[in-house]
Order: sequence, then structure tokens, then C-alpha cells
Amino acid sequence: MIPDKYKPVLELANQLGTQITKVTPEGNGFKVEAIAQTAYDRDCIIEKIKEIGGPEAAFIKTDFKVTITDCYHIHEVAAGETLSTIAKKYLGNAGKYMEIAKFNEISNPDLIKVGQVIRIPNK
Repeated sequence: MIPDKYKPVLELANQLGTQITKVTPEGNGFKVEAIAQTAYDRDCIIEKIKEIGGPEAAFIKTDFKVTITDCYHIHEVAAGETLSTIAKKYLGNAGKYMEIAKFNEISNPDLIKVGQVIRIPNK
């Protein structure tokens, strides 16, 4: 089973709707198999493993299946967000907001609305 210190990984997976399908011992560590909705969800879980595990994270192998492959993530716009802040969060660069606008056929990037669902293009 997964050591207690990795319980936050399981909690994050649950929050993201990622299904952990199998955990098995492998060598000196263990292997986690999971089904994530998006590549972003997968990346968040892998980053959490690294954050907690430090050098020991090398003993964790992951095998993720991603169900939504035509985009990196699906985001619902919250109050105060702009395409620039969304681009920074998911693509690491606020200047890539036009990539998101084009991907979603948004003609005026300044006119997004709270609750609007935006697809983030694959990296």
C-alpha cells in the first residue's frame, strides 16, 4: 500500500476526480495506475508526488490513462480571472492567452464571463 506520507496525493486525486485503479509494490517502491480526466490533472498529481517524496519520488512509478485528449484541461472561468491569468496557470506564460482565445474561437479575449467553460490547448 502507499505510505501514509503520500495520503495527500490520494486526496488530490480524489478532488480532481482521478481514479486510482491499482497500487502495487515494484522494486524498492511502488507503482500507481490511474485514470485522469485531463493531462493537467495527471501533471498535478505527479507534481504532488515529487513535492512530497523528494528523492524518494524516484521509487514511485506512475501509469496514467487520460480520458480527455483533445485539450490539456477544461477550465470554468471564476470571478476576477482573465485569459492571461488562465494562460499563466496552465501554460506557464500569460502571453499565451491568444492561444487559448483561438482554440476556443473567442473573438475578443477581454470578454470572457464567469462560469464560461474554456478548453486549454495541449502544451
